[in-house]
Amino acid sequence: MSRIVIRGGRVLDPASDRDEPADVLLENGWVAAVGPGLEARGAEVLDATGCWVAPGFVDMHAHLREPGQEYKEDLASGGRAGVAGGFTSIACMANTNPVNDDPSVTEFILDRARQESPARVYSVAAATQGLRGEVMTEMAALRAAGAVAFSDDGRTIMDTGVMRRVLEYSRLVDAPVMVHAEDCSLVGHGVVNEGPISTRLGLPGNPTMAEDILVARDLALARATGARLHVAHISSAGAVELVRRARESGVQVTAEVTPHHLTLTDEATLGFDTNTKMAPPLRSREDVEACRRALAEGVIDAIATDHAPHAVHEKEQDFEAAPPGILGLETAFPVVLELVRDGVLTPLALVRALSHAPARLLGLDAGSLREGAPGDVVVLSPDRRFVYDPAKGYSKSRNSPWAGHAFEGCVVATLVGGRLVYHHDRGVLVD
Repeated sequence: MSRIVIRGGRVLDPASDRDEPADVLLENGWVAAVGPGLEARGAEVLDATGCWVAPGFVDMHAHLREPGQEYKEDLASGGRAGVAGGFTSIACMANTNPVNDDPSVTEFILDRARQESPARVYSVAAATQGLRGEVMTEMAALRAAGAVAFSDDGRTIMDTGVMRRVLEYSRLVDAPVMVHAEDCSLVGHGVVNEGPISTRLGLPGNPTMAEDILVARDLALARATGARLHVAHISSAGAVELVRRARESGVQVTAEVTPHHLTLTDEATLGFDTNTKMAPPLRSREDVEACRRALAEGVIDAIATDHAPHAVHEKEQDFEAAPPGILGLETAFPVVLELVRDGVLTPLALVRALSHAPARLLGLDAGSLREGAPGDVVVLSPDRRFVYDPAKGYSKSRNSPWAGHAFEGCVVATLVGGRLVYHHDRGVLVD
């Protein structure tokens, strides 16, 4: 029998609203008991003194690039980056090559991940064929192959009729639709938030109204169809307010926000660093504050990384030519820990947004430390300091705006299925 006891930590379990000193006993890959002073003769002991012990994080929005773009990332490297960041479950987006719009691609990703990734990997399949926004995918077949949600993320389904049909069919397969909400006709060639910063930089702007208008459209469609709409990487105060009002009126809408949209403003782009280019772009201080408030109030449900690796040569172009997106798996926790220090979130609320909430939205058996739950656990130090160097990380790519940043707070250990797969002092512990 495999047994490990995580001893002496502060247990944060949003599934049971538990926030107290306790031990966690894992047996044969499952949570066997949680409580003070657990007896565990013969068990391996993991010392969590001074640490938080929480359900493994669930990233409902990441780009792992396999198949087709393995020079940026693959399921093995993305999984390693994930467990180093405390993520035991990762949902990967469909913008692969070939696009994940066919059950054979879904099955390939899931089979390959089971062989290569130390984290559990789930599939978000394309909503339209080729991500072109024209013809719906065979959603029932993709769902049967293992897809947990549908999204054309990275692109917008601009045809409202197509989007309506996607939402209608998503009800039949009981899966959420995750939307990248940007009106392409308003975004144009915009690469930074439209406003004083874009003017100073002399770069084309991407206005918040591009996000607000598409969110408003999709909320109207969700209201009409009764489908589950999930707004990916929400970034504008206007979109947040639209989601708030829709939820109050009974629309089945949820939302996620990224660590960078919670902590960085468009002022970060003033140095023309392409590692501050993302889609949607970094917004104003007012937008950031609106996202923070909405997360604290439960209007935004989850924190998702939108982990988007790009090769060095792709980011070493001028700002307009470089692709948008940054790494996120290994830095998410220390970045968003700022919200606890600033009094925006309690530790339990932060853990909920990183684990229980995204697991619930995707229908995963994850995000809980209740007895009988999978033994997916993360041990966190809120105080331990480290300097982040993406060159020493586990991703194949290096595109992070936090390179060289001194963080306070880190992932100490990650367990998947009761197995220690990462320790801060020893690295990833799988072949």
